[in-house]
Amino acid sequence: MKKRNLLRVPVTQGLKDIYAMDMHTAYQAACIGRFNVTSFGRLAAAISVVRTALVRRETTIINAVEVLDAAIEVLQQVRKIGDDTNIWEIPESQRIIVLDGINAAEQCIGTLDVALLAETAEQLLQDVAVEK
Repeated sequence: MKKRNLLRVPVTQGLKDIYAMDMHTAYQAACIGRFNVTSFGRLAAAISVVRTALVRRETTIINAVEVLDAAIEVLQQVRKIGDDTNIWEIPESQRIIVLDGINAAEQCIGTLDVALLAETAEQLLQDVAVEK
């Protein structure tokens, strides 16, 4: 049996824009005091999908995963406080870490492919469902 080569469909500018919009809109909401669980979820999901996809692809982009991990760590703290108090905010002192993560995700997403992003998002969604 012949092994089929899988077609790699690169991430398009449109998909990059969707991810960027989810991340930047949520970040801006946090900066102006309009952050909520929905915008938190969009931001956290976008950063997590890109980070996990980079790891699955075994990226060689220097410091990308570390920068995304730092942003995710801040977002985990935000989630804990939000879940406990229903106050959703990114502390001003931590915003640069999240913004660095957003910028890293934007820079890296073009190195990924559509199928990898879709598979990664689906897997993370399943993992979250199992945790509940």
